[in-house]
Amino acid sequence: MAPSKRKRGKGVACVAPAGYTAIPVKFSEKHQSPHYLYVKEHKVRDETDPNRPPNRTLFILNVPPYCTKECLLRLFSSCCSVQSVEMYEKPRLGEKPEAPESKFFNTKTLLGFKVAYVVFKNPAGIQAAQSLSTKGPLVISSVNHPVQTGIHKWISGYAASLIDPAELKKEVDAFMQAYDQKVAEEDANAEDEDGVPDEEGWVKVTRRGRRPGIPRTEAANLRALEREKRKRARKELLNFYAWQHRETKREHIAQLRMKFEEDKQKIALMRAQRKFRPY
Repeated sequence: MAPSKRKRGKGVACVAPAGYTAIPVKFSEKHQSPHYLYVKEHKVRDETDPNRPPNRTLFILNVPPYCTKECLLRLFSSCCSVQSVEMYEKPRLGEKPEAPESKFFNTKTLLGFKVAYVVFKNPAGIQAAQSLSTKGPLVISSVNHPVQTGIHKWISGYAASLIDPAELKKEVDAFMQAYDQKVAEEDANAEDEDGVPDEEGWVKVTRRGRRPGIPRTEAANLRALEREKRKRARKELLNFYAWQHRETKREHIAQLRMKFEEDKQKIALMRAQRKFRPY
């Protein structure tokens, strides 16, 4: 359903889409024209989402780019205690996406207008949030809680994107320590299970007992790559045409005949050089 037209003006309220409530907000006190957030209670038809419980989740549309999770948390905390705030580019269904394992590689930032899910700790927070439409515009950036914009926002974003080598080394060391511990536990379990039949009498075959391969040096790797390169070059367009196939067979037969003649000469030479002649 297409949203209704907005009617802005002095003393004229904004007409929200069907099922939504319009909450006026503005960036700062000096701004006159308000921006409207469209909110409604989040409901799922098929099944209950554990991350967004019913009667306690508020769905928000038209979230401006300068509005962050902290801003929504501060704005709706006046209604009721907020449990969590999630922001996405578009509405999502299903489970909450897994958090990245490392903070150094989570570089994706949401640009443009977004949608948000605000989960309250009490069901009364839904009605209290919808009642904000009758009040004056909520201020997003204040003196006590400023929101960075413009060049200051880009500078802070660039500073946050820089990686601290000490923190990165600490995280890598912790990951490798956990990995080594996991490998040691797997080896211990494999050693315990090696040769022991299970309940059905099957014996699990593992890689234990094999001789470990000797790691190749860099020079050996380069030689192997060079051999593979020459092998691929020889195979390129080999016997592509019928006449090439005939020429290859003719050359192969000629080489066999030449090798046969050389072997005959070697045998004759060996017979001539024999010292013991019984006849």
